[in-house]
Amino acid sequence: MQYHLNGFKPGNYQIPDEVREPSAPPLLVDLPEEVDVLIVGCGPAGLTMARQLAEFTDITSCIVDQEPGPLLFGRADGISCRTMEIMEAFNSSELIVKETYQLKQNAFWEPDKEHPENIKRTHKIADARIGLSEFIHGIVNQARLHDILLEGMENSVTHLIPHYNRKLLELDVDSSLTQDLDAHPITATFERNDDAQSGKIEIVKARYVVGTDGARSAVRKGLSIPLEGDSANKAWGVMDILYVTDFPDIRVKSFIQSKEHGAVMLIPREGGYLVRMYVELDLLTQDQRAADINLTEKDIIAKMQLIMSPYTVDVKEVAWWSIYEVGQRVAERFDDRPLDNAESLIPRAFVAGDACHTHSPKGGWGLNTSLPDTFNLGWKLAAVLQGKSHPKLLQTYSTERLKVARQLIAADAQLSKLVATRPTANKDNSQAKTDTADIEKFMARQNGFIAGTAIEYNPSYICTGAENQALASGFHIGQRFHSAEAIRVADGRRQHLGHLVKADGRWRVFVFGNKLSPADASSDASRLIEFLAEDESSPVLRYTPKGTDIDSVIDVYGVFQQQDLAIEDMPDYLWPAKGKYGLRDYEKVFYAEEGNHIFEQRGVDLDSGCMVVVRPDQHIANILPLNAHKELAEFFDEFMISQNGRAESVAGELLVHQQV
Repeated sequence: MQYHLNGFKPGNYQIPDEVREPSAPPLLVDLPEEVDVLIVGCGPAGLTMARQLAEFTDITSCIVDQEPGPLLFGRADGISCRTMEIMEAFNSSELIVKETYQLKQNAFWEPDKEHPENIKRTHKIADARIGLSEFIHGIVNQARLHDILLEGMENSVTHLIPHYNRKLLELDVDSSLTQDLDAHPITATFERNDDAQSGKIEIVKARYVVGTDGARSAVRKGLSIPLEGDSANKAWGVMDILYVTDFPDIRVKSFIQSKEHGAVMLIPREGGYLVRMYVELDLLTQDQRAADINLTEKDIIAKMQLIMSPYTVDVKEVAWWSIYEVGQRVAERFDDRPLDNAESLIPRAFVAGDACHTHSPKGGWGLNTSLPDTFNLGWKLAAVLQGKSHPKLLQTYSTERLKVARQLIAADAQLSKLVATRPTANKDNSQAKTDTADIEKFMARQNGFIAGTAIEYNPSYICTGAENQALASGFHIGQRFHSAEAIRVADGRRQHLGHLVKADGRWRVFVFGNKLSPADASSDASRLIEFLAEDESSPVLRYTPKGTDIDSVIDVYGVFQQQDLAIEDMPDYLWPAKGKYGLRDYEKVFYAEEGNHIFEQRGVDLDSGCMVVVRPDQHIANILPLNAHKELAEFFDEFMISQNGRAESVAGELLVHQQV
C-alpha cells in the first residue's frame, strides 16, 4: 500500500489520502465513581490492558488520559515480530501486516576512506530477525496501532471507550484495605482540562490501578516508586519527513556515521514515501534536559544534511519531530508492595510501559516492551477478578517484567554507545569511534531480544517443567509458544498453531501425540484425553464452571503424527459440543504435514510425544510427558481456584490465601 504522496495525513490508512481524516475524540462523559480496574494513560501499554479487559463482561474497567484525544503523530515506529504475534491474539495482525513497511534489509555507511568528508556504503545485509517468527518486523505510525486497539475496545462486548481530557491530581492507596480483595482501596482524583468543564474534579474508586502514563508518570510518583539509572548527556533529534533525495538507500534501514558531524539512523516508514531520521546532536551539559535546547526541526535537518554528504535530502514536509536525550532508567519495583515485604502482600497498584522503564527510541524497544508489559498483567488481573486464580498470581507480574526491563536497559545503553560516533559528555574523550561492523554484530547477537521472541521468564510455578524440556526442545519453557503449521483433520486446512492462542484469558494445552494413533484406546494420547474429560482430578473439570463450555478455561488441542486420521474417530472431547445449540467444534485436531513436520521443526520427541501448556499470554508454562496426569493436575492446583465446589469452599480458599 502507498499513501502520503501529497502530504502526511494521519488516520485510517484504508481510506484514501484525499478524504482521510483523523478519528474524532469520543464525547466527554463523567467518569464512573467505582470500577474494578482503573487504567491511567492511553499509550500502547494502557490500550493493550484495556483491550484485554474489554472482553470480560463481569469486569468494569475505565481508561483515562490527559490528552484531548487519540494520538495522531509520531513517537514509536517499529512493531517487532513478538508484538505482531500479540496483535494476532487480538485478531488484528493481518491489517497491520498489510499496512506496515516490512523491514527486510539493513545498510551500513561510514566515512569514505578516500574522501572522508563524505559517507560511503560498506555493505547491506538481510535483517537478523527474519525467520524468528512467521511475522516480519514492521514500521508504522504508533497512532495507527492505537487506532486498531481502540477499535477493538469499542467493538468488544463491553464497548470500552477512553475518557480524555483528565489530569491525575492525586492517587491514594489505603494500605489498610489492600489485602481485602473485595475492597476498593484506590482513590484517584482527576481534574477536567477541556474547555467545557475545565477545573471540574472527579473521583474514582478502584480495586486495582495500572499506571501507563509515560515517563513522567503521576501514578508512579503517587506510589513513591523511584527510577534508577542516569542520563548519557547525549541529545538526538528525530523527525518523520517527506523528501526528495539522491541517497540510494532511502528505503532501507540504514546506520550512517560521518567523520566529523555525527550519526544518522534512517528508518523507512509505511506508505512508500515517509522516512524517519534519528540525528545525533551536540552533547548536553550536566543536568541539562533535551527540552531545554533551543533547537527546531530546521536545526535537525541542517545537521542531517551535513552528516549525509555528498548526498542531498530536500525535505518537503516534516510530519512530526522531537528532541530527546539518551538515558536509561528503570523503576525500582513495578507494583505497590514494599521491597522488604513483597512476598506476603497482594499488589493492588501497578506501573507499566514508559512509566517504569525509559530509554532511547533507536532500538525500537519502547512500544515493543510496553505492550507486552500489560499483555503479561492483563490476563492475571482478569483471572483474579473473576475468582479463577489465587491473587498471589499478581505478584508474578513485577518479577517477570522487571527482569525484561533490566535486560532492555542494558541493551539500550550498549546500542546508544554503538550508534553514536562521538563519546558522551561524561565519558573519556579518548574513546574511539565505533565501527559499523560493531553495530552489525550487536544486532545479530541481540536479534531474538530485539524481535521480542527470545524474552524468557524465570522458573516459577507458572514457568516450570525444565526436566522435560528435551521432550520439545524447540518450545522453550518461559518463552512464547513458537508457532508452526499443522493440518486440521476436519477440513485439511493449514493452520498456525500459535494463532489459536487468543487474548481471551484461556489456558491452552497442546497434546503432541506419539507414534500410537490417538484413535487407539491404549495410546498415551487417548488415555490423557480420557483423564481430562472424565477423571475427577482433571484440571479441566475442576476449574471449568458448570454450565459453561468445556474449553472456556482450559482449551485443549491434539496434534498428531498420523496423517490418516478421521475426525469421527477422535474422542468426543477433541470435537466437543458447545454453545446453546450443542454445535460441534471441528477445529481442535491436527496432524503434522509431510515435508513441513511440526514435530521435527520444534524438536518434539517422536517416540514419546508430550503436552505443552501455554499461558494466556502465549508463554510456555510447562512441558510434561503424556502420562503425567497427576503432575498436570498439580500444576494448575498451585494457583487456580476450583469452580465446581460449594461457593463457601471457593471463598474459603481465597480467605486462606489472604491470611498467608
